[in-house]
This record gives sequence, structure tokens and C-alpha cells, in this order.
Amino acid sequence: MNLCIIPARGGSKRIPRKNIKEFCGKPLIAYSIETAKKSNLFNKIVVSTDDEEIAKISKNLGAEILYRPKELADDFSSSVDVFEHAINKLNKNKDFKYACMIYPTAPFLQVEYLKEGLEKLKNSNACFSFSATTYDFPIWRGFEIVDGKAKMIFDEYMNTRSQDLKEAYHDAGQFYWKKLSCLEKFHFNGSIPIIIPRYLVQDIDTMEDFKLAELMFKVLKEDGYIKN
Repeated sequence: MNLCIIPARGGSKRIPRKNIKEFCGKPLIAYSIETAKKSNLFNKIVVSTDDEEIAKISKNLGAEILYRPKELADDFSSSVDVFEHAINKLNKNKDFKYACMIYPTAPFLQVEYLKEGLEKLKNSNACFSFSATTYDFPIWRGFEIVDGKAKMIFDEYMNTRSQDLKEAYHDAGQFYWKKLSCLEKFHFNGSIPIIIPRYLVQDIDTMEDFKLAELMFKVLKEDGYIKN
């Protein structure tokens, strides 16, 4: 049996009420719940929240609700701790073998990648799989600004052609699978990355991000790249 946890607190600062803000005609969290349902991977889909409005909307969309304690609902609470709290509460009888955390701000998430994450995890000795994507520019050519001036982070690559640098990846922030026979919390080392195309990955942290994500979503939907 498989468990889905969607962590959605009510206290977003940069985009007020972000998790239920209307995104292309639906509350943002609706896309994560609907994708989880559409996948047919889960025996239980639960939204972990501290907020009554989020709970009401999520129930109407077909999710169950788990109210989290206050210490897991502030600006410093980690999603990994919220995930572990939900697993501990909902898997006391050890009914579930795998659990997946899907972020409530993942309207670009497609079922095929969720399925790939579970299958690759099942067929491995790893404890976790997660969504990842490539950087759009080689990180090895990055620089910081010190006293108003540029300073290369990796001096040794100053004159290396970008096409000669190895590709680097980062967390796509869409989903994390866990094999529940593993006792440790999620970590990247040794986990299986499921590579998502860059055009299906967009952070939504600011209003600028939100507007850009809506524009991207509409175009990708029209062109058939998004099947939600």
C-alpha cells in the first residue's frame, strides 16, 4: 500500500494564501491532489495542514486531512519533518510500504514521473527517490559579489568552455518517495533522481514566479505537454 502526503500550511508570507490561490482557474493545491488521484498509485491521499480553509478545499477535492501541531506550522518548519510526522501518525500499523510527499505548489507535475519514481525505488536498494532537473547554466561558471565586485566561486573553470563542463542537477521540488522500511529522514546522497524536463519545473516563491508559472502552464497545456 502507498501513502501520499501533501504538506500545505496556511502561513505563506511572500504570496499570501499561496497554496489555495487561484492558478489557471483552480486552487493551486488542486493540481497536486488531482495528479495524485489520477496516478492510481495511492491508497490514501492526505493533506497535512494547520489551516481550516485549506482543509475544507482539500476535502472537497477528495483528500483526507491531518492537522499538524503548531511547532510544525511556522516559518522554520521543514517539509521533511512534516512528512515524517504524517508517516508516524498514519502508519502505526505498518500498512504502507511506500510514502510520497507531493508539494502543493506543483501544477506541472505529471503522473509519468510519479510512477517512474516509485518503480525505480522498488527496483533498487535506495531509500528515496525524488524529482530533479538540470541547471540551465553551468554552476561551475557561477560567481558571487564581494564588495560590489564579481568573484568566481570556482576559479579553476574561469576559462573552461561551458560545453566542456559536466552537467549539474538540482531538486525540482515536486515529489519525494520514501521506502518505509528505511528509518532515516530524506536526504539526497544515495537517493534516486527522477529527471524532469526543465520546461516542467518552475519554483513559485514570489508573485513574479506565480505569474510566469501561469503563462508557462497555459502554453504547455495548449501544446499537450501538460495532461492535468
